[in-house]
Amino acid sequence: MLDTGVTAWMLTSASLVLLMTPGLAFFYGGMVRGKSVLNMMMLSFGAMAVVGVIYVLWGWSMSYGASVGGWFGNPFDQFGLGGSFDPVTYLDDAETLSMPTIVDVGFQTTFAIITVALISGALAERIKFSAWLVFAGLWVTFSYFPLAHMVWGGGILSGDGPFGSIASPIDFAGGTVVHINAGVAALVLALVVGKRKGFGKEPIRPHNLPFVMLGAALLWFGWFGFNAGSAYGANDGAGLAWVNTTTATAAAIGGWLLVERLRDGKATSLGAASGIVAGLVAITPAAGDVSPVGAIFVGAIAGALAALAVGLKYRFGYDDSLDVVGVHLVAGLWGTLALGFVATGERGLFYGGGLDQLAVQAIIAAIAVVISAVVTLVLGLGIKRTLGWRVSEEAEERSIDLAEHGEAAYESIGARVLSEVK
Repeated sequence: MLDTGVTAWMLTSASLVLLMTPGLAFFYGGMVRGKSVLNMMMLSFGAMAVVGVIYVLWGWSMSYGASVGGWFGNPFDQFGLGGSFDPVTYLDDAETLSMPTIVDVGFQTTFAIITVALISGALAERIKFSAWLVFAGLWVTFSYFPLAHMVWGGGILSGDGPFGSIASPIDFAGGTVVHINAGVAALVLALVVGKRKGFGKEPIRPHNLPFVMLGAALLWFGWFGFNAGSAYGANDGAGLAWVNTTTATAAAIGGWLLVERLRDGKATSLGAASGIVAGLVAITPAAGDVSPVGAIFVGAIAGALAALAVGLKYRFGYDDSLDVVGVHLVAGLWGTLALGFVATGERGLFYGGGLDQLAVQAIIAAIAVVISAVVTLVLGLGIKRTLGWRVSEEAEERSIDLAEHGEAAYESIGARVLSEVK
């Protein structure tokens, strides 16, 4: 029997998660300079265009198709949602309740899209749109889909894998698959592509903080689909994930602003918006497996850690333009590891569970780091030596928007650049 309630909830959740990518476009777009905002937003929309097609062709099959050694699904097993594709997903062991599998395809498509789009923040204001589109298709195929299979598709990082005998790995909605994966890719590409012109020598400030705040709000709203939707039902699990998502995010805002206040003397709107994202990232792997009090612990520390981590790019000299590494990698690692301390059900260390869960969480995080780093390095260097990543210095200096898209977000910028060209 079709469970229409679950089907409706999952369609709603998929729509919420899809909204996150335009929300990310606003968040990232506001953080760059006015001459680069359209290009920055187009990187998110480009990810939607590429991944939305690829997922139906081979993404679902590589994520949830017949396993190849526990590393990835056979891309031809359910290519184009054919072959062994089962139109029904059962929601109970007795196989009496079901939802259409195509609904889950839609839900999982939105996860793949936002993961790729997240990486773009590390490459702001300096890359060719064409190179980004090629990278998006290759990276989602060779990094995202395999990790999704390993963690969620019954692969080696799931409870059915070799580490399940120690403790069942926990990644409720994407700490490893989404945030560690994207955060590591962002770091590698920032190193491969190189710094923006003027990085570390001149101020490069956000041009529109209201855009940043709007983007953060849309991300928070959409994230309820991300986390509560991962309960696969309008049930108590979804309710717990919803409350934990809200609570952890609120605590992360406080953690970030406290660090800012103590370090800089001011609590900023950019800090509040960034704290929102840090909290959302950290609670993603843990949303269904910690208590609301545990969520406060996860979120507050995530906000403080990410606020400190965003300064590492100046210390080590890599241009992670919009702090993907500081927020997504650091908060994603923390959220994944935090489960070893506060996972309920006598799994976390604080609940008498010993070190087993923490050890397994560290193992799956480390494997995700290595896989993402290797795949991204190979693809990043390959594109650098063939298509080339960078726009010309002239385009970067004047306006990447005009150079890559023939448009300007603001008439004054477009008029100035055109007058310079003449």
